[in-house]
Amino acid sequence: MKQAKDRIIFPLDVPSIDAAKHYVALLADWVGLFKVGLELFIRSGPQIVNYINESGAAGVFLDLKLHDIPATVGRAMEGIADLGVKFATVHCGESQKMLEAAVAGSHGKVAILGVTVLTSVSAADIEAAGYRPDYCRDLPRLVLKKAGMAKAAGCAGIVCSGLEASRIKGRFGPGFLTVTPGIRPQWSLGEQDDQARVTTPARAVKNGSDYLVIGRPIRDADDPVQAAMKVAEEIEAASLSIEK
Repeated sequence: MKQAKDRIIFPLDVPSIDAAKHYVALLADWVGLFKVGLELFIRSGPQIVNYINESGAAGVFLDLKLHDIPATVGRAMEGIADLGVKFATVHCGESQKMLEAAVAGSHGKVAILGVTVLTSVSAADIEAAGYRPDYCRDLPRLVLKKAGMAKAAGCAGIVCSGLEASRIKGRFGPGFLTVTPGIRPQWSLGEQDDQARVTTPARAVKNGSDYLVIGRPIRDADDPVQAAMKVAEEIEAASLSIEK
């Protein structure tokens, strides 16, 4: 049975493999997955993925946000599928065929998540990018549109903000995974941030988020392990309140 800590994804948004190893050693027993993004993967490649897989029960969320022609994305995903990661991301972008190529390239070895609208993106950003006015006025509507592409392509789920998770679950069912960045525990709100659409762990869980990406509130705490435990307690309490 999945524990509350297993729903925590800690992003290794650090500049070196040594710094990443520090947090893996520190938090491997207290989070469910480590997110490896572009910055770290470009510097360390598969080495850090192998290190995480050898360090304990925590898995790897490879967040490279692939976005290219379908053939290239499919071949890239074939390589990712051999790394032993749990999740890998692909931008929903403009083409369902790109998502379908990612799913085909995974050969069922890794769950594909479609990236809908980054949590750093605001309605003003969408308007500036030239999207239709109805999507600018209603960002969750755009997220639902992109989620529909991912679902039709065979993706396991999507990356979306906790503000949109409930609508995703309502439209596509409980089995369609929602991974939520932009999570800020109540005790960390008010800190300077570059995320435009944030929510607390409790609210995200109640909205239907399956996994929560939580970085700064844990990494910047005086005691990161205690911070991770505190987040897990908040997730557990929210989960229990849903069951009642």
